[in-house]
Amino acid sequence: MKLQQVLSHVRKAVEDFHMIQNGDRIAIGISGGKDSLTLLYAMNDLRRFYPEHFEIHAVTVDLGFENLQLDRIQELCNTLGVEYTIVKTDIARIIFEERREENPCSLCAKMRKGALNQAIKEAGCNKVAYAHHKDDVVETMLMSLIYEGRFHTFAPVTYLDRMDLTVIRPLMYMNEADVIGFVNKYDVPVVKSPCPADGHTKREYVKNLLRQLNLENPGVKERMFTAVRTGNMKGWVEYLGSNETK
Repeated sequence: MKLQQVLSHVRKAVEDFHMIQNGDRIAIGISGGKDSLTLLYAMNDLRRFYPEHFEIHAVTVDLGFENLQLDRIQELCNTLGVEYTIVKTDIARIIFEERREENPCSLCAKMRKGALNQAIKEAGCNKVAYAHHKDDVVETMLMSLIYEGRFHTFAPVTYLDRMDLTVIRPLMYMNEADVIGFVNKYDVPVVKSPCPADGHTKREYVKNLLRQLNLENPGVKERMFTAVRTGNMKGWVEYLGSNETK
């Protein structure tokens, strides 16, 4: 997938859900994975021509694993002319050595977001962009159905009142396959996660389940995404009218 196609998806999401306003300073959470780096490329290019002026600032929370090659991301940010902050933490040691968590993902996510949000506020940002794509939207909905017994997923825009911070998800109209295609085409410097729990989570199980469902029932993922958009969930229903007219 070409960068212009990525930008088309991102701009539609931004406009459909009013994600960006003039004067925004937007942090981009960078894990080093394919999704967050695709978002970095897209937001960097979007700011060059989008009618609402905004700034971006890339932020990575270093969990403390060895062999995490963040120098490649630093080089990319230097090339793009994007400010970049690395937040050093001991989260990996606390979770895997001190606490020895059997199910580490939930606690890790809370600690990582806490460190990220603090760094974002210190950088003077009023918004943070997460790299959740369409597959993430549907997978989260399936996880909620299977493990919680409710129809729910994250919203395109979420205001965190305690932090006075707004979360936006500009990649939400992109398929994961499109992200992979973009990364391969442009040789994006993806940094592999060193986390020992990577690939062994409930989300990975649901990801594989969705892939199988879509193979056996072509188009089921798109229909599920449509169900999310039209399912009267908070954070989605407010924008439904404007989405349907475009």
